Amino acid sequence: MEGLLQVKNLEVQFKTGKKRLKAVRDISFSVKRGETLCIVGESGSGKSITSLSILGLLPTNGEITKGSIRLSKQELVGLPEKEFQKIRGNEISMIFQEPMTALNPTFTIGFQLREPLMIHRKLSEETANKECISLLKRVGIPDPAKKLKQFPHELSGGMLQRVMIAIALACEPNLLLADEPTTALDVTIQAQILDLIDDLKKQMGMGVVFVTHDMGVVAEIADQVMVIYAGEIAEIGDVDSIFNNPQHPYTKGLLGAVPNVDEKEHELNIIPGSMPNLDDQISGCRFHPRCPYAMDVCRKKSPPAFRVSDGRQSKCWLQEVNVNESATTIT
Repeated sequence: MEGLLQVKNLEVQFKTGKKRLKAVRDISFSVKRGETLCIVGESGSGKSITSLSILGLLPTNGEITKGSIRLSKQELVGLPEKEFQKIRGNEISMIFQEPMTALNPTFTIGFQLREPLMIHRKLSEETANKECISLLKRVGIPDPAKKLKQFPHELSGGMLQRVMIAIALACEPNLLLADEPTTALDVTIQAQILDLIDDLKKQMGMGVVFVTHDMGVVAEIADQVMVIYAGEIAEIGDVDSIFNNPQHPYTKGLLGAVPNVDEKEHELNIIPGSMPNLDDQISGCRFHPRCPYAMDVCRKKSPPAFRVSDGRQSKCWLQEVNVNESATTIT
């Protein structure tokens, strides 16, 4: 599969008064065409900020202060806004978490779906309308001609999310970013949306970056998994390795918190404490205050990324004392 997205040593900071706070710290990953990378972690871990950085949609007080984001061969960091507008919605699209707030309540579904088609593909209004009907059919919306004339408040949450997917796919992007697109949906609609995204990914050969906190969703759709804690990569690897042999204590904690309906006496794991604030001064590993395996070195020195195996990394000092002697430090 062809390499599509390469993110290297990404750092994002926010200005708050006189302070500059790091929200994303030295994050690197890649996505191939036809591949789904799931970014997982608790709320506040930096998942959404990472995806917004790729799309060039950071808040006004946010800034990429280090690193590189390349889409194919084009560098996106530092790209002028005028040039980014040609890419956003065309080569890269995003499905946002809350369709009711992402869609403009004062415009019809048709107006909002036509816009990217007319801007990026230069279609006439009549041709764009025909394409809109085709797109709504493609995402499973019944009576699409009628839906084009309706406003967002007239559609259900599941239908609105399908509209958001149609808008995101309107220009057949190379890369699709999905920021927890099923969080507000019931489980039946959630399953339909996940199947729809996966089918369209296969049909169009897109790369997908899927942000979620739901490990059940990850197991269903991911090829690669990146676990983020407090703005840093805790662990990254293929989905089977992450689920069958997690290396980082935080990954183990997240997997232990997944309910198991097959076991009547299954006890949910609880990760003690909470995610640190951006301005919390933590020496050593940022997870050590919550880690059941914390050692003295964890409290004094930040761990490097250890290569556990091909394409598999874990940022944890346990790798040095692990029986897996193949683990090596990544410089």
